Amino acid sequence: MNSGILLVDKPQGITSHGVVARVRKAAGTRKVGHAGTLDPLATGLLVAGINSSTRLLTFLVGLDKTYEATIRLGVSTASDDADGDVTATTDAGHIDDEAIDAGIALLRGPISQVPTTVSAIKVDGRRAYDLARQGVDVELKARDVTISEFVVLARRETAVDGVVVRDLDVRVSCSSGTYIRALARDLGAHLGVGGHLTALRRTRVGPFDVAASVPLDDLDAELVADRLLSPAAVAAELFTVWSMTPEQTIDLGHGKRVPTELPSSDDPVAAITPDGRLAGLVTIRGGAARPIVNFPTDEVSA
Repeated sequence: MNSGILLVDKPQGITSHGVVARVRKAAGTRKVGHAGTLDPLATGLLVAGINSSTRLLTFLVGLDKTYEATIRLGVSTASDDADGDVTATTDAGHIDDEAIDAGIALLRGPISQVPTTVSAIKVDGRRAYDLARQGVDVELKARDVTISEFVVLARRETAVDGVVVRDLDVRVSCSSGTYIRALARDLGAHLGVGGHLTALRRTRVGPFDVAASVPLDDLDAELVADRLLSPAAVAAELFTVWSMTPEQTIDLGHGKRVPTELPSSDDPVAAITPDGRLAGLVTIRGGAARPIVNFPTDEVSA
């Protein structure tokens, strides 16, 4: 199996690690990783790297993402989603649309967000969710995130255990590291009724859309080979492209500083060989390219 990036549509009820295991089996290789964990409750786009393309995952993790989700106002849970135990129920029938929209507006733009306690964030070397399950009082530090889009797509009112709750179908585009569960929690807290996430689907990671992904249940070696995105094609979506000469390709492969007319850049540049292969990612300084990471020749061409 060649190297490349595979876009997988993760179903509900399986961990991201479980998806990686399925990709390993279909691709016939142990060297598989993913960029950006999805909880078992969540569905949607999981970006997997195969063989040497796992080296690209570092540069994919930090990309902006888009989600479609359902927020239930009036019910709080221990995990801020439907997988956690209910901790409080409050009638939300009196919360009107104007109040909801005003609360959402406060959660757009640059915000400081405390991640959900039941998360994979490490505290003193241990996962927060492991500590929480053991009854340890976990206090996570707030982090700066950016919510570029937070819009309501549909609104519903229903009764749960005799109280009225409000369900909101929303779309959120955000920076890496944002917890959509925390947005649901914070919106509910602002409105005084509590809130949690009942559904979550990731539809976009950077330039990659779930519409181009492969259903996990359909995975086999033939489909993986057919839908694998080449490292060169992926890098061209993310970075400035430097088309090298044969001589430059050889020098870069030897780890040399290679002269180039490209302007200096703090961002990685994709170094592409004459035959369309991704040779590596480089930085440009003072008219010369220095390799950040090189790629072996087991990858598919563009």
